[in-house]
Amino acid sequence: MKDFKKTFAFIFFMLAGIILGGFIAYVCSGKDYVGWLAWGKDIGIQNVSVDLYVISFSIGLMVKATISQIFTIAAALIVFSKTCKNL
Repeated sequence: MKDFKKTFAFIFFMLAGIILGGFIAYVCSGKDYVGWLAWGKDIGIQNVSVDLYVISFSIGLMVKATISQIFTIAAALIVFSKTCKNL
């Protein structure tokens, strides 16, 4: 049960950091002085299609990482390590 709590807290903090970073990037895009927070790159495989005559499928995975998400994920890791020591 102890490992479950710590794992759940870690996933919660990571998702909170990713979502908060995405929101900050959305808000800061197009602004003069904080527009650099919205800069990011797409990483991944766009589309791979396989056709085997009977079955065909496509696979793709794209992740967009922005500067603000990197900062908020780092902050979430710090907060996680400080608050979840005794879990």
